[in-house]
Amino acid sequence: MFVVSFSLWLCLVKQVAQPPTDSVSSLSFSPKSNHLIATSWDNQVRCWEIMKSGTNVYSAPKAAIAHDQPVLCSAWKDDGTTVFSGGCDKLVKMWPLQSGGQPVQVAVHDAPIKEMAWIPEMNVLVTGSWDKTLKYWDLRQQNPVHVQALSERCYALTVKHPLMVVGTADRNLIVFNLQNPQTEFKRIASPLKYQTRCVAAFPDQQGFLVGSIEGRVGVHHLDDSQQSKNFTFKCHRDNNDIYSVNSLNFHPQYHTFATAGSDGAFNFWDKDSKQRLKAMSRCNQPIPCSAFNNDGSVYAYAVCYDWSKGAENHNPATAKTNILLHLPQESEVKSKPRSGITGRK
Repeated sequence: MFVVSFSLWLCLVKQVAQPPTDSVSSLSFSPKSNHLIATSWDNQVRCWEIMKSGTNVYSAPKAAIAHDQPVLCSAWKDDGTTVFSGGCDKLVKMWPLQSGGQPVQVAVHDAPIKEMAWIPEMNVLVTGSWDKTLKYWDLRQQNPVHVQALSERCYALTVKHPLMVVGTADRNLIVFNLQNPQTEFKRIASPLKYQTRCVAAFPDQQGFLVGSIEGRVGVHHLDDSQQSKNFTFKCHRDNNDIYSVNSLNFHPQYHTFATAGSDGAFNFWDKDSKQRLKAMSRCNQPIPCSAFNNDGSVYAYAVCYDWSKGAENHNPATAKTNILLHLPQESEVKSKPRSGITGRK
């Protein structure tokens, strides 16, 4: 379905200093500065300052906090002052990073917390858990302002107000209009046949991407009149080997997107012209998560074990974890006219 454009890869990549000691579960950049947060299976939440000079990029560790169990997700407040983190200890910590304050507990679930997002238009934090609920938290109150029952465990979540999409364990994609968050707007069976791994709302809020464990991405529009524009495409495959699509990130300026997978590769795509803009060389381990900074000039991705082969194949003593920084060139992430070459579905 996609037209593939190959070119030489300029290796503008730098490792983050002092990476986590175990696998990375999430990456998130501040919306206001080049500060990067990583959560990991070593129970830590770490922050680095990322600095650029021409084609070089540098990192400096700034601070860290600990949970009692592995941390699975994080989110920034929209003013860039505060970080939220949650995971297997079933609680959310709020970390006033800018002021140097101590973290405090602000939310709790009955099972591990898999996803979260700060919604500035509502001034609330939404958390999605394996206890089959979404909870909305006003930080001035101890209890959630609303608890939304889900059909199954929350596996993925994306917010672009007023659109929120939640991917659950039964391959349902539950769409919410956050102007009326207590009612499901639409429930969609995933266009992909296998378990959902990640979702990403279109920047224009008109639809979303969904990625699965079967090396495939679905492009879905919400407007019934736009259904002819829906399609799926294969990616992160090597002949008969099929890898999970672990991460989907839209570029904040050009609105193209990146996929990252368990094959150790990341690629840049344009959904509107149905082209792959850039195919990157593979790393020697999976990429479980990734993120663009606020202007799209830095793409961070973790290279580490992703648990796809179970705990029995994971040895933290020998497995190396890295977070790498790539400086995308405009030619890699900017839309380009379709060349007229027909791609194959």
